[in-house]
Amino acid sequence: MSSRILIVEDEPSMRMGLTDNLAFEGYEVDSAGDGELGLDLALKNTYDLIVLDIMLPKKSGFDVCKGIRQVDKQTPILMLSAKGEEIDKVLGLELGADDYMTKPFGLRELLARIKAILRRTQKSEPVAAPNLSVFSVGPLTVNFDAYTAQVEGKDVKLSHRAYEILQYLIDHRNEVVSRDDLLRAVWGYDQTPTTRTVDNFIVKLRQLVEENPADPRRIVTVHGVGYKLIMTE
Repeated sequence: MSSRILIVEDEPSMRMGLTDNLAFEGYEVDSAGDGELGLDLALKNTYDLIVLDIMLPKKSGFDVCKGIRQVDKQTPILMLSAKGEEIDKVLGLELGADDYMTKPFGLRELLARIKAILRRTQKSEPVAAPNLSVFSVGPLTVNFDAYTAQVEGKDVKLSHRAYEILQYLIDHRNEVVSRDDLLRAVWGYDQTPTTRTVDNFIVKLRQLVEENPADPRRIVTVHGVGYKLIMTE
């Protein structure tokens, strides 16, 4: 069965071009030209991926992303924006987006990213250690089968990307992993984002696993290399 994708983009030519190209690739595509309709479609239907512009009429892409994540923390979201400021990327990721592209972009790169996201999120088995799907890191407990997370018994929301970064760190616990290792393993395509993107996710994960995120003891920085997740067996 083909993957179903929602495109939320207000520019008619861009929306039509994306719809036609994705349909040509074999995807089932719905589209919306404003944020209100996009959020309504996202909450009423089931999608394998949402491609979401930031600058939208009626409701911004940030507000749409936030509204989706309040009820759905699993559907991957790829945000699009004509802005290139780092603060927009950080805000999108903090609100629960899984990836970010700045316009103008090449169609081939967009398709590669979409395929990579769908390849990751549609795996029949989670990338977890054999017969183990539940792990605790400090106060955070994660179930990689159900994609649920709790801190001291209270539910918290993580994006797919955050789950995958944490899974990679767990799989390589007590080992030093570089930022490039994380980019290749988690993003999975040739043109990766900057290592700063990894740092932003690590900051968010530290808020959940560390008693004092400013003085991390579990996800520690190995200067000049990357990170190490310290776990006792």
